[in-house]
Amino acid sequence: MVAHIFRAAVVICLSVASLFAAKNETRKLLTADSSKGRIAIIDESGDTTWEYKIGPLHDLHVLDNGHILFQTNWTHIVEVDPETNQVVWEYESKDSPGNADRRVEVHAFQRLANGNTMIVESGATRILEVDPDGKIVKQIPLRVKKPHPHKDTRLVRKLDNGHYLVCHEADGLVREYGPEGQTLWQYKVPMFGKEPKGGHGVEAFGNACFSALRLDNGNTLIATGNGHSVIEVTPDKKIVWKLTQNELPDIQLAWVTTLEVLPSGNIVIGNCHAGEKNPQIIEITRDKEVVWTFHDFNRFGNATTNTQILSVNGKPIGETIR
Repeated sequence: MVAHIFRAAVVICLSVASLFAAKNETRKLLTADSSKGRIAIIDESGDTTWEYKIGPLHDLHVLDNGHILFQTNWTHIVEVDPETNQVVWEYESKDSPGNADRRVEVHAFQRLANGNTMIVESGATRILEVDPDGKIVKQIPLRVKKPHPHKDTRLVRKLDNGHYLVCHEADGLVREYGPEGQTLWQYKVPMFGKEPKGGHGVEAFGNACFSALRLDNGNTLIATGNGHSVIEVTPDKKIVWKLTQNELPDIQLAWVTTLEVLPSGNIVIGNCHAGEKNPQIIEITRDKEVVWTFHDFNRFGNATTNTQILSVNGKPIGETIR
């Protein structure tokens, strides 16, 4: 009887400790919501330390120099110094060569190690690399079945090997392009036996993938967009890990957008269009335990698409212990 009481007490203590550990988890982040017209840095106390007015947005970055690279609308990319709120670099895709008579939208961009900037133009179906003066120094064609300025691509990342990992939203596939535009690998996001269903929220369904990350083990982590899931796929296209819509306690996934793998191995997931009952950002372990969530429908709304975690429990991401 005494042993039973002791074991019960230990379980209770451990449960309480886990509860307080979850409550004490803090994050500093850069996030944006088009419905509120706001991109902002939120510190670990929950305070807004920087913000900027935006229109529609599907990508953002904090650069090594502390500047913020983001878009103010579908075609205008800016680099802003948060200390002065001054634009120190910008690019307008409407003015790119060849775009005078066609509609284009930008849903992905990235500052490269050589100082150039990758810009992906949907509608023009191409990846551009431009130098600091805005001159196009490289152009890679993309292949889509039915070109559309809003649906050709979502997030695109240039990999360390010089390849490009592209999410083709309308085609529902992730394709790895070589430096000359050749297809090196592709993966069709499955529908898992379901029929497509319209909408943007928890009720919708499809395979409009939003983001993909190439992991250190060579696998690819994919946010399936309106597929309400995250999947990890091997080079030979086997799913070895999957998070589905209703697996997390008291959380429902809707349009799954950005992905970030923290040094701890935890995965940060953007949960867009999920409604006020659900958090907009979720951090989970590989065992699918919820570590931290961001739920703020005052400053941000139902279109919180993109997020970058900047620090964990007071430590910048680069210093976080695995």
